[in-house]
Amino acid sequence: MPLFLQPILKTKLWGGQRLSEFGYQLDNDTTGECWCVSAHPNGTSEIINGPYQGQTLDRIWSEHRELFGDFPSKDFPLLTKIVDARESLSIHVHPDNSYAYEHENGQYGKSECWYIIDAEEDAEIVIGTLAESREEVANHVQHGTIESILRYIKVKPGEFYFIPAGTVHTISSGILAYETMQSSDITYRLYDFNRQDNQYNDRPLNIEKALDVIQYNAPLPNILPESEIIENTHCIE
Repeated sequence: MPLFLQPILKTKLWGGQRLSEFGYQLDNDTTGECWCVSAHPNGTSEIINGPYQGQTLDRIWSEHRELFGDFPSKDFPLLTKIVDARESLSIHVHPDNSYAYEHENGQYGKSECWYIIDAEEDAEIVIGTLAESREEVANHVQHGTIESILRYIKVKPGEFYFIPAGTVHTISSGILAYETMQSSDITYRLYDFNRQDNQYNDRPLNIEKALDVIQYNAPLPNILPESEIIENTHCIE
């Protein structure tokens, strides 16, 4: 039996209104994320059909594992989102499992992948840097020149990108993307374009932790070109 889930909408400083194109009712004009499938404590999907209606995905995962097959994980392993980047997200990085377990109270790290649903002409993402050491990145952060060492990639709809934990990255303005990731909400910001929140406070950065987890000199992930649809599927809300 399929489980239909109530979407969780997240307001973000950089968000917009394009999630309304999926039939979601938005409360504001800065809705940046729809958490489509989530058992994470920061937003747990509620089941809206069948005998489990009204229960949360994390509870069903815990109490009815037979519904999910034989997957050896204590916690539901994935989080999926639709991201509407009206403005650019921060320049950031996520830890791997071992660092997150040690420094973030046993949480998971985050590797993720993006499918580009739509993109404005010349829209870009960032995957990786040109820096070869912690000292080099730290120097650029200190002097406000980190944008000069980022690896920019122009994108178009239909492309797919994999971003391993430890890879500096961002989604820039004008992109609508579908994300599949580990069930984690840990983000270490390196740079946020000097933006302030609604209370006119600078948004916090996490520079030391970010420098800890960046994979320096790691090979950059492969970029998969625009794909061909070989079978149509349907998604029902």
